Amino acid sequence: MDKQRGIAIIGTGYWGINYVRVFNELSQTNVVAVCDQSSGRLQEVERRFPDIPLTTDAAEVLSRDDVDAVVVATPATTHYQVARDCLTAGKHVLVEKPITIKAANAENLIKLAETKGLILMVGHVFLYNAGVRKVKEYLNQDEASRVYYVYSQRTNLGPVRHDVNALWDLAPHDVSIFNYLLDSTPNWVSATGSKLLQNCCEDVGFVSLGYQNGVIGHIHVSWADPNKVREVVVVSSDKRVVFDDIKTMEQVRVFEKGIATEEVDAPNSYGEFRFQVRDGDIISPRIEANEPLKSQCSHFSECITQNKRPFTDGQAGLEVVQVMEAIDRSLAQNGTPVQVNT
Repeated sequence: MDKQRGIAIIGTGYWGINYVRVFNELSQTNVVAVCDQSSGRLQEVERRFPDIPLTTDAAEVLSRDDVDAVVVATPATTHYQVARDCLTAGKHVLVEKPITIKAANAENLIKLAETKGLILMVGHVFLYNAGVRKVKEYLNQDEASRVYYVYSQRTNLGPVRHDVNALWDLAPHDVSIFNYLLDSTPNWVSATGSKLLQNCCEDVGFVSLGYQNGVIGHIHVSWADPNKVREVVVVSSDKRVVFDDIKTMEQVRVFEKGIATEEVDAPNSYGEFRFQVRDGDIISPRIEANEPLKSQCSHFSECITQNKRPFTDGQAGLEVVQVMEAIDRSLAQNGTPVQVNT
């Protein structure tokens, strides 16, 4: 039996404490330390997990010999410094999305991990969601099918953050999903947003993304919408596939309807086209029950044990940050399309 890997979690906010729970439940890992600067958060961890050592000192965590890997679940603006300290100390790292808020910093982390022979993984948790993977499965079924566009909506009343805006908080989920479904990264983006709540950051945003072959993506995110929505839609030439993360039943629905064009011979012109309309069934495929975070954490442990490249590695994280930086540039120019720097 493989030995249990010692895991430390730095940052125990809303999402961080879930990492404590999941790694504590996995048979192949053992949570040996939890760190947070907030005594109140540590008290909550102690209440739920009384046997786990707690500290407010990250350096103390990194000096421990029984810590093989660290989960970085601190505010996004601190990801780079904390993850770099962990890698420098010789620890494998799973860092929450976004990997950093600057592409150059993400590149530095990738190089540091490679130099030290360590695993660097990013918490793009939706790519471990069985529903999202089912959408991908349907898109891969027919090579003749052409994706026209994709769009997503991720809205709710808060939680409002003060370190990053709503786009940096929410849109990385959808950018990572789009990149995965389309097997590519966008060439350009256009973004607009507004500070509706008089917050220091934009709390609503609309983003358009231009992918290869003319495929367009669109993302709507908001902290100020009373209707909670977590939806991704793909429209192709022969189907419409909907992923709704809020639904416990029928999380994915496939509408076998679409419209495509077919070129026909026309002797008196350069060519004519006719529309082909397809009207079929509505399918709700069976989705294997899984907790995406647990699947992600189990994969991280497997990558450490088998020295495997993570599915959501540092490069995947970098590609999302490159898009987010382009979104920032477009936002500053009131929606002017800008190229994504890669």
